[in-house]
Amino acid sequence: MTSRVVLVPIALAAFVTSLDNTVVNVALPSMQRDFALPVSGLQWIATSYILAFSGLLLAGGRLTDLYGRRRVFLAGLALFVGASVLAGFATSGDFLIGARVLQGVGAALVLPSTLAVLAADVPPASRHLGAGIFTASIALSLALGPVVGGALAEHWHWSWIFFLNVPVGILTMVLGARTIGRSRADGQGIDVAGLVTSTVAMTALTYALIEGNAKGFGSPDILVAAVLAVVGGAAFVVVERVAQAPMIDVTLFANRVFSGGTAAQVLWGLGINGVFFFTSLFLQDVLELSPTVAGAMFVPLAIGLVVFVPVSALLANRVGVHWTVASGMGLIAVGLVWVSFVGRGDAASMLLPGLVLIGVGSALTTPLTSAVLEVVPEAKAGVAAAVVSVSREVSGVLGIALVGAVVATREAAAADEGAAPVDAFASGYALGLWGAAALTVLGGAIALATLRPVPVAPEARVHSLQP
Repeated sequence: MTSRVVLVPIALAAFVTSLDNTVVNVALPSMQRDFALPVSGLQWIATSYILAFSGLLLAGGRLTDLYGRRRVFLAGLALFVGASVLAGFATSGDFLIGARVLQGVGAALVLPSTLAVLAADVPPASRHLGAGIFTASIALSLALGPVVGGALAEHWHWSWIFFLNVPVGILTMVLGARTIGRSRADGQGIDVAGLVTSTVAMTALTYALIEGNAKGFGSPDILVAAVLAVVGGAAFVVVERVAQAPMIDVTLFANRVFSGGTAAQVLWGLGINGVFFFTSLFLQDVLELSPTVAGAMFVPLAIGLVVFVPVSALLANRVGVHWTVASGMGLIAVGLVWVSFVGRGDAASMLLPGLVLIGVGSALTTPLTSAVLEVVPEAKAGVAAAVVSVSREVSGVLGIALVGAVVATREAAAADEGAAPVDAFASGYALGLWGAAALTVLGGAIALATLRPVPVAPEARVHSLQP
């Protein structure tokens, strides 16, 4: 189906699956009181979802190509909704962690199939707008997650965080069943060895990045996870070279737009995700805002993003994706630098211009997704979408780890110089923002170089006009 109506289930699916990345964070103290959990248990509640989500994204993309985007989309949502019900009724920390893992498995099926729908079921003229709506939905969920989680935990009960997924998920399934076209399976079978090695590598890498800052990157379990990630990744490359039906067709990266766009996506994630994580800490620990008010500070960022998504689609069609995305990266960098100059004792409102610039800049980067998917054959849309999703998720976790390392190093140096703990953190946070800005500038340069249109020779244009 070529109707724009299919953009509605795409947006809802992206929103509801991404919301669970951040919605539980503010509610963790309430869960700790109910289940008498140690800090390690809270960490697993927060990270088990993203571990399963990131670790199985490539598998979800391959299953999308194998069984069809509509079938996998509906199956993934059904699993996600069912697991959300289980999470809401959890009676122990272990039960809740298990339900969160099942949620992550369902989300790993939903997200690649959603992007495959964008590539195959949305008409070309609406694809930039569709990609913008998809990315805006994810950013909106990240921004609203702390607000929603904090409000529900404070005024109702933390279980409603998960029950909220049920009506949204069911509505998305109904709309998806009515609007998503059926696709034929490729009939090549599942690459079991690739599935196992990629899952091991992605899960181990995600675990090492998430837990590295807390436990120390030299701790035994982090080193074991890093070794597993390297060995699993190397084994995956070897397996894919000899597999009859590989999970990832490495020839996709021979395309300048696909490889360059993926690299730009990674650099965007490296810069922007550190902002969400460490700005939340900065607002509460340095500016002394409550969790709910701190979460609300991200709303102007989300509004700027949503408002400028249609503008980004128009600009991409008028001046080209390369200029649009590069300009967006530049605005993000300016916004990050602006935020870095706000310190202890300043009004929180001084952050707003910088946060709005980050939101507007992020909106201008949204055509990146459709540009990457447009150069991929429909039969490979699922796995290509999975690569895009993996780059976004892993770059987010890696961004938190990298920016966190900068923050921690500068914070320790400032503390050694005699700075108070709050001032030491603020100093590290500011330097981390400058590092994030540098990464986004590099991403903009890559986008400008790789996403430009391919020149068409005069004789080729003449030939294309002939009947």
